[in-house]
Amino acid sequence: MGNQLELRHLKYFLAVAEELHFRRAAERLYISQPGLSRQIKQMEEDLGVILFERHNRKVVLTKAGAYLKKELKLTLKSLDQTLEHAKLLNDGKKGDLKLGYVGSAMQEIIPNLLLDFEAEHPNVVFGLKELDNETQIQNLLSFDLDLGFVRLERVPKGLEIKSILKESFCLVLPKDYPINTENFRNLSVLKEEPFILFDPKYSASYYEKVMQIFDDSGFTPIVSHNTIHAGSIYKLVENGFGISIVPKSLVTTDNKKIKFIELNKIKQKTTLSVVWNKNNRNPILKDFLELIK
Repeated sequence: MGNQLELRHLKYFLAVAEELHFRRAAERLYISQPGLSRQIKQMEEDLGVILFERHNRKVVLTKAGAYLKKELKLTLKSLDQTLEHAKLLNDGKKGDLKLGYVGSAMQEIIPNLLLDFEAEHPNVVFGLKELDNETQIQNLLSFDLDLGFVRLERVPKGLEIKSILKESFCLVLPKDYPINTENFRNLSVLKEEPFILFDPKYSASYYEKVMQIFDDSGFTPIVSHNTIHAGSIYKLVENGFGISIVPKSLVTTDNKKIKFIELNKIKQKTTLSVVWNKNNRNPILKDFLELIK
């Protein structure tokens, strides 16, 4: 292999590999198309490997090109994180940790963990994003997140998962609704009511577990609204658009227009878990996992 291969060549290759079109890749890189073509051809000669099959109207990755694309994306992501970590150290920070979470994890779990961690590890920068389960999984696989807080039963190969909270479900009702904790018997008395539920796209496995609650109660719910935010559910409930079922960790005393009834006699529980990529080399992640364990 020649010794002229540089980082820019790798970025040029990835642009073409992702676009599969030299003109679009050149526009993305702000260089000329002939110049990009020459750089890719030179890269192939230096490596002694054909990366693309060129046809009149399309560009196709060879097996070697597809492999290189997959590995380079991970390698360059790791390099970017290493450089970012070096900048943080230069600025007096110990590092950073990027967290994804479903909304219910932000009520108590994440704030308490961050406070405990900062007590022992000051000068750490945290990045927090509320994301659905599937987006978290994809971002963990691509190393765009270090740690995810999800409601999932299984995760793809390469990821690790650990349960941190198993909890009951709760009914959410308007404050003046005639059913309360004392006279509530079972969910079937609410079969004529419209339900406001978390969107199945937010977490398919969570949605399926909620549907099992209705199955065991002998009816299919009338679903009037789907949403991804607890705040939206509560606003719809208080304004009479329906009732809901949420994890117990989302119970709040701040909204005086709604009330909660814990469904502690049903078999279904919901589990909040942490997920991480076992190949993640962020040193701060290791310390944070020690706290969780």
